[in-house]
Amino acid sequence: MTNEPGYRSPAVNVATSLPKRGTASAVLLVPVLSAGDDDRPGAVVASAEPFLSADAVAEIEAGLRALGATGASEQLHRLVVASLPVGSVLTVGLGKSRPEWPADTIRRAAGVAARSLGTAEAVITTLGQLPGEDVCSAAVEGLILGSYRFSAFRSAKTAPRDAGLSKITVLTTAQHTKEAKQQSAHGAAVATAVATARDFVNTPPSHLFPAEFAKRAKALGEAAGLEVEVLDDKALARAGYGGVIGVGQGSSRPPRLVRLSYRGSRLAKSPKKAKRVALVGKGITFDTGGISIKPAASMHHMTSDMGGAAAVIATVTLAAQLELPIDVIATVPMAENMPSATAQRPGDVLTQYGGTTVEVLNTDAEGRLILADAIVRACEDNPDYLIETSTLTGAQTVALGARIPGVMGSDAFRDRVAAISQRVGENGWPMPLPDELKDDLKSTVADLANVSGQRYAGMLVAGVFLREFVADSVQWAHIDVAGPAYNTGGAWGYNPKGATGVPARTMFAVLEDIAQNG
Repeated sequence: MTNEPGYRSPAVNVATSLPKRGTASAVLLVPVLSAGDDDRPGAVVASAEPFLSADAVAEIEAGLRALGATGASEQLHRLVVASLPVGSVLTVGLGKSRPEWPADTIRRAAGVAARSLGTAEAVITTLGQLPGEDVCSAAVEGLILGSYRFSAFRSAKTAPRDAGLSKITVLTTAQHTKEAKQQSAHGAAVATAVATARDFVNTPPSHLFPAEFAKRAKALGEAAGLEVEVLDDKALARAGYGGVIGVGQGSSRPPRLVRLSYRGSRLAKSPKKAKRVALVGKGITFDTGGISIKPAASMHHMTSDMGGAAAVIATVTLAAQLELPIDVIATVPMAENMPSATAQRPGDVLTQYGGTTVEVLNTDAEGRLILADAIVRACEDNPDYLIETSTLTGAQTVALGARIPGVMGSDAFRDRVAAISQRVGENGWPMPLPDELKDDLKSTVADLANVSGQRYAGMLVAGVFLREFVADSVQWAHIDVAGPAYNTGGAWGYNPKGATGVPARTMFAVLEDIAQNG
């Protein structure tokens, strides 16, 4: 594993014609569309001009007919086309023709294709020529995210023998070169940030515990030019971070809290009017449930319980890299939730940062305890907006499944975040926070209990708990990614098995929207 911070993505270039040299082993990725009648479907090449001759297109389409290709969505075929200076042609189906292509359709097609490149180290594509907003950026994102690998802990016996995808060339026309370069650079930066978040999540808890997580976050932040503050367990205790200390006290690996600050307001036309955004992410590096211990089956998936923290760290560093004209301050609590003689017990009362007391009825509802501390601290910076994300509740998967994040918070900002999440393909869904659920969090001995005595609405109850710690003046959103942050099934679209990086793309797109629209 490299000691340099961040994921190393393929190099991305833009060209106005097929390169004539050095492409003998490259793959040309070409989109195809469904054509013909429903009872006799066929596939035709899309976005070929001016890059492919009529003879080359005819040869590709003849090969597709021989293979029975239909051009159905995400259908793949590999061909050798003698008239082209590439090793092979890979076609990816997009379905029926459209006047405008949604960016995520292109992103998913590119991701599916990337996983089929085999040992190819270079890909050239015409995907970015399709009509639609941000399709060039989406194609690059999909290729990088679809080709993502995590093999840091494999020996020579099982590690990939090839280097993987190392070069992406996007074909575009001369009049669109400038825009294509801008979009390609943006897509590469976003995808690299997501891949960095994936690396954090995929790193096993034996190697990523609070102190190490903080060390890596610090290195990444400093490399991006951020202000970095790290509080160790002694500093946390002195400052009164009772939630972080309480959750972490059962582990031999003490907790941390990391603050990463990007001051982009200096780049705004009116720096004093620039918005400030707080990001908060749950960083439980491993969650056994504590004394309220989880079942053994699938507990190993709890290596992903710091997915929110990983996405937040990736997002704030990306904001700095792309120089957004707003301030972004990330507050990331990190702890390991373990059972031991020193662990907090069901029935204990702890005092959160800021003074609220909480009765811990269930030690497996630990994420909200460390987040409450972090939210109060983040609100001390007087942000205009606060976005918190966490793998918080199993109830999220019951309500929305494994691919759809639940978005809660201030009504208007919640809806804004959810709409942007859907636009970028992470598909967040707005959920309510009914006031009556607060009654379920009453404690007989403290200000609040950390769980409800009821079985229903677990995702919403957790959101209501967090709302108690958000300053009244702050518009906020809570994104529960318990399922979407970690794919326990097979790869799909541009998402591999394991860490997905969700919701980093949502959060960054929200930051861009705030930078543009306030």
